[in-house]
Parts: sequence; C-alpha cells; structure tokens
Amino acid sequence: MKISLINSKDSTCAFLFFLMISFFMGINHLTAQSKFKVVLDAGHGGKDPGKHTSKYNEKDIALDIVLLVGKKLEKNKDVKVIYTRKADVFVDLKERGKIANEADANLFVSVHCNAHNSQAYGAETYVLGLHRNERNFEVAKQENSVILLEDNYEEKYAGFDPNSPEAIIGLTIMQEEFLDQSLMLASHIQENFDKKLKRKNRGVKQAGFVVLFETYMPSVLIETGFITNSKEGAYLNSKSGKDKMAVAIYDAIMKYKNHLDVNTVVEVIPPKPEPIKADRVFDGVTFKVQIASSSKKLDLKPYNFKGLKNIERDRIGKHYKYYYGSTSNYDEALKLQKQAKAKGFKSSFLVAFKNEERVSVSDVIKS
Repeated sequence: MKISLINSKDSTCAFLFFLMISFFMGINHLTAQSKFKVVLDAGHGGKDPGKHTSKYNEKDIALDIVLLVGKKLEKNKDVKVIYTRKADVFVDLKERGKIANEADANLFVSVHCNAHNSQAYGAETYVLGLHRNERNFEVAKQENSVILLEDNYEEKYAGFDPNSPEAIIGLTIMQEEFLDQSLMLASHIQENFDKKLKRKNRGVKQAGFVVLFETYMPSVLIETGFITNSKEGAYLNSKSGKDKMAVAIYDAIMKYKNHLDVNTVVEVIPPKPEPIKADRVFDGVTFKVQIASSSKKLDLKPYNFKGLKNIERDRIGKHYKYYYGSTSNYDEALKLQKQAKAKGFKSSFLVAFKNEERVSVSDVIKS
C-alpha cells in the first residue's frame, strides 16, 4: 500500500512553513557552553529494527558502535557525551533532534548500517542536502520511513512524505549554516574508514535525512557498511569490527574538535591588575566573521542574512563562504562576531587573511 501525504502545493507550503518555525524556535536553545558536547545517535531501535537480515539487525549493530564511541569520548574530561538511546528502545526522529538541541550540542553523529539487494559494500557518510542521484534518495527514504511508525506522524511532521523527492527540498534550507563544519567532520570519518580500516570508501554525500534536519548544529549520518553483504555484515557484527569502526569515528570527532580548538579564538579576560589593551590592531591582517557556507549563491542582501549588512561572498570549489564585516582590529572583530551570533548565526567564527591568503587567527594573535 503506497502512502502519500503530500497531495497539493498547499501541503508542501505548510510543511516549509513548519520548517521555518521549527528552526527559529530551535535557535533559542543555543547558548555558550564550557564542554564540547557530542550527541551520539544509534539509528532505529525498539519496534523499528532498521535494515535487517536473517542474521543481523541494524538497530543492534548501530547501538553497539555508538556505545563504544561514547565510552572512548567520555575519557576526555572536556567532552560531554549525550545519547539519544542507550538501549533497545524506539525514539522518534523529532525527539532525537530535540535531545541534541536541548543539550546545546556541538555535534550530532547518527550511526546506521546500509542494505541493498546486491552484494554492495563500503562505508559512506552523509550531510544534509539535496539528493545528487537516485541512490542517495533511496538511502534517505529508507531512513526517513521510520516516521510512519510514530504516533500522529501526519500532525507532527506537517504532511511530510518520506517517499516524495519534492518534500525533501525544504529540509536543506536551515542546515546551510552548518554545511561547512558537517562536511569537515564527514571527510575526517571517511578518511579514517579508508586509510586506517581499509574499508571501501563510498564518499561523503548529501541527502535529505529528517533526523539531520531536526538538529541545529553540525550533523552527520554514517552508513557504516552493508549488512546484506556476507563479508561486511559479518565484519560489522563482530566485536573486532565494531571496535574498529568506533575508533575510526572517535578519532574523526577528536580531529574535528582539535581543529576547532586551534582555529577558534576564545576571548580571555586577563587578571584585573593587568590592564587590557584597548585596541589590538594588526597591520596587514584582515579579520572577518564567517557566518555560513552554502552550495547556493545568495544575493548579498540583508534579508538573506537575518538583517546583517556588509556581507562578502567568496567561492571556494563548489561552495560559497559568506563573511560578515572586515577589520584589522581584533577587538572590533570580536564585536562583529557577537553581533552575528545575536542574529542567530550561532556557529559563526573569526577568520583572518594576510595578503589575501587565509591564516590562523591564533597565530596572528600570538605574533
């Protein structure tokens, strides 16, 4: 029986309106924090087994890997781990996003297993985006279909149909702000699967996963491999395979975190007896606030950037970076960053340029 929830333009518009409201409500949960918070999401669970064969269940393998990743992360005193589930229970997609948003998380990492009617194999990591091909849509459709098991899903998801490619388009709009960071983490994960574990690298991809849309921070969905492949299924279900996958994911998260630690400058107030320099101006250096990275080329109009003016756009590869402000005064740059965050660009950060080349902000300050 085919289920179709979107029958008209009106329902599609209603769904997009719902996305906008959800996003701006979620923004209010983002505040300053001391620890680096990672939400680990084991896909499926309870009445939802996910993909399964006569031997393996996706929900069990995903949970085992997530618990191993969490155990390793918890050994770091500056990292806090939050789980969407730690047992074989059903958690709906909206609740998973709510857990991440209310935790004020820095990262959302969802772990899954893949399946196919062939002996396909290999690992791939997704960020939220439009489907680049039919296969990406099929993967997203399978993961999104869990909403049909939820109570009152028609009302909860405002007419979203997991079987409709058109319904997915609106999902990508609000996560554009975090695309750059999500792609960075996804690349680290795939690099570890490829170089450290020698797994087939199916690449970093974009697709319309509802669980990624529901979060307001950099987010990825990992398809660790195909349980329908006889060798890969056995590997993922083994104690050794799960541990190796967990180590690869853990190392990627820590590499991502370390990159942020090096490239994000935190304003530190010195002891009171020591006067603070009123103006820290660096000749030949330009500070800007990166507020977004997007595959879309947007007009540099205030209405596209929540009212912010003086926006610059720079194309790097297939993506566009958007910067707010430009100054050689570091203290002024911090004020600009504060303004950007107040407008809702919570993941904005400072970047520095010297002779039109991007340089490390921390190196500039140290010099």
